[in-house]
Amino acid sequence: MARVNVELKAVDRNPEATLARCVGLRATDGGVLRQRDVYFMARRGRLKLRVEEGALGGELIAYRRTDDSEPTESGYVLAPTAAPEELAEALEATLGTVAVVTKRRHLFLWEGVRIHLDEVDGLGSFIELEAVLPDAGDMAAARSKVDRLRGELGISDDALVAVGYADLVMDGPQVLLHAASGAMENAYAPYSQFKVGAAVRAPSGAVYSGANVENVAYPQGQCAEASAIGAMVAAGETAITAVAVVAERLEHCPPCGG
Repeated sequence: MARVNVELKAVDRNPEATLARCVGLRATDGGVLRQRDVYFMARRGRLKLRVEEGALGGELIAYRRTDDSEPTESGYVLAPTAAPEELAEALEATLGTVAVVTKRRHLFLWEGVRIHLDEVDGLGSFIELEAVLPDAGDMAAARSKVDRLRGELGISDDALVAVGYADLVMDGPQVLLHAASGAMENAYAPYSQFKVGAAVRAPSGAVYSGANVENVAYPQGQCAEASAIGAMVAAGETAITAVAVVAERLEHCPPCGG
């Protein structure tokens, strides 16, 4: 079943002070979690497999959110799995891995809002707020609680982060290049023997990819860019913020004409 939350992420410049403020709010201490998130390429939204240290299984999480530093609505679906390692292997073989994020998360709960004090390998300290509906009330109540915690925890505007940990780990261009390279492997180019992959990023932050396809019944075929844009349009997106195109070798070639 699809769920919705309102979330906010920021750099935590003083983790000790933030921890003290959480205690001062009398937020319930949910303990320390050690998590490993593996992100996979997805045509719609984002997809990650989460495994927690000591847990018997894992969770596959599909979600869609816009890249925005202000409190953002996010829709997601959780699918528990008893075989996370096997699932990760299957997803890697079919979709390809975009990034791996490992973190130490100290969880607090306050009036239906999850407060995450994160130490992310290679990135540093962050604070994340997730107001889960309906636990935190309706959408207006959830946003109000996030705004209140933003003040109570001393989160300044210049500390806000618009993107997810995977984007920070991979850096924006690398995510696009990785997606385009993965698509290139699935190109069908029996006539030109010149495989091309493309990836486009939509304002939502989602990345869509495609490859060139040659068909004897339609000599012009379909270029990789058109395939990627087609996937984006099919997902309901209408704008592009970034593009990456890769080929298996450097070669002058005529336009596809599609």
